[in-house]
Amino acid sequence: MAAIAPVQPRMLINGKLVEASDGKTFPIYNPATLQVSAHVPEASAEDTNAAVAAAKAAFPAWSAMGGAKRAVYLKKLAALLRENKDELARLDSISMGIPVATHHYALTAAAHFDHYSEAWATVQGQASVNTPGLVTMTLRQPYGVVALIIPWNAPVHFLGSKAAPALITGNTVVLKSSEKAPLAVARIAELVVEAGFPPGVFNIISGHGVPSGQILSRHMDVRALSFTGSSRTGKLIQEEAARTNLKKVILELGGKSPALVFEDADLEKAAEQTQFSIQVNSGQVCMANSRIYVQKTIAPRFIETFKTKFAAARAGNPLDKETNHGPQADEIQYRNVLKYIEEGKKSGGTLALGGNGKLETTNGYFIEPTVFLDTPETARITKEEVFGPVVIINTFDTEAEAIAKANDTEFGLYAAVYTRDVNRAMRVAKALESGYVAINCTSPLTGVDLPFGGYKSSGQGREGWLHSMDNFLETKSIIMQIDGE
Repeated sequence: MAAIAPVQPRMLINGKLVEASDGKTFPIYNPATLQVSAHVPEASAEDTNAAVAAAKAAFPAWSAMGGAKRAVYLKKLAALLRENKDELARLDSISMGIPVATHHYALTAAAHFDHYSEAWATVQGQASVNTPGLVTMTLRQPYGVVALIIPWNAPVHFLGSKAAPALITGNTVVLKSSEKAPLAVARIAELVVEAGFPPGVFNIISGHGVPSGQILSRHMDVRALSFTGSSRTGKLIQEEAARTNLKKVILELGGKSPALVFEDADLEKAAEQTQFSIQVNSGQVCMANSRIYVQKTIAPRFIETFKTKFAAARAGNPLDKETNHGPQADEIQYRNVLKYIEEGKKSGGTLALGGNGKLETTNGYFIEPTVFLDTPETARITKEEVFGPVVIINTFDTEAEAIAKANDTEFGLYAAVYTRDVNRAMRVAKALESGYVAINCTSPLTGVDLPFGGYKSSGQGREGWLHSMDNFLETKSIIMQIDGE
């Protein structure tokens, strides 16, 4: 087998693949082996400002180009993403540990670029003669420079879901990857060059929240910013925007997503789907079912079925196609999840499965699938986002009790209801304080044409194939007086 070339990530600024201006880099460790995967450019303040300046300079020509011509570049990038899907999966694996067998994000990103390349003609204003003596109309126009700050758990997917609608609507982009998972994104920077995007239209930088993320949040030439990540960071971005130019901010933040399983549910299906929801990507998914509420009459059967399925996760080298359970993304994430597990053990709940890290035996940041039962609703592990393969299974007697427990959180991203009673399903769906509710299915399943976003501290704004372009378009009202009327 041919040797794999060393990874040499670079940033894309004004059409050129570059190192950091001051030469600084930071290491990325493979979380399954703790070996260094690559040294990544650390964007300086100068680099970040240069990327914004390049995007600002490129905006007039790009926005005037017309959607059909912009679409050509998006189509080329979609094709390149598909051609390089295996490499992108490998790079995410050695960066943040996702198994290559479950990595489908190059395909979802390509689907976004393909979809939006065809969607440009739906950018429409409106016109009326409802005001006497006037013809009125609205125009939908791009903001200018938009910043996109993407998370580490599915970086290729989020690059596509954010950049494609921003670009097709005529904006120019500065995208910052997460310091935990920059390798696949850096490879996509090379594909952007290969696709022929004009210099400055699509800039990609790597680095930490300070300085690059902070500068994008403050920058007076950035007119809109879309962020997916933690609620803590989302609040900081909102504060920076409020202090500076009140740029539009779209936030998709954390979750503590409940699943409610009623006694008439298909227990096998509910257990299979909810365990997949919390196990996929080692629980590092904002909409994972980290809380499950089961009606008491069927709780013992559900719990045993769930535990059997959850324990069957195949942990191992993420590059092995038989592996479906990888490590946590890095040491910080690993230690944080273990901290929550220890707090769960002290909270008064019952540890029913797992509860251990495997660093000592695997030399990687692996954590066992973990189940707690009867955990107090006030416990931190019940209230806060763990972002690991850790689930709380509690019980309820009545529908009202289930709803109250599910809603007793500051998060409201995704919820699920399992029942054969359609009236109950709709009553509960209406009552749940969540931006997304699934009935007899659960996350990560979504409808591509539906809006996605959260209630409460899970964010603001909505994304999705029929909605994301609105995030990157201003509305201008125009009135024209008609003489002689």
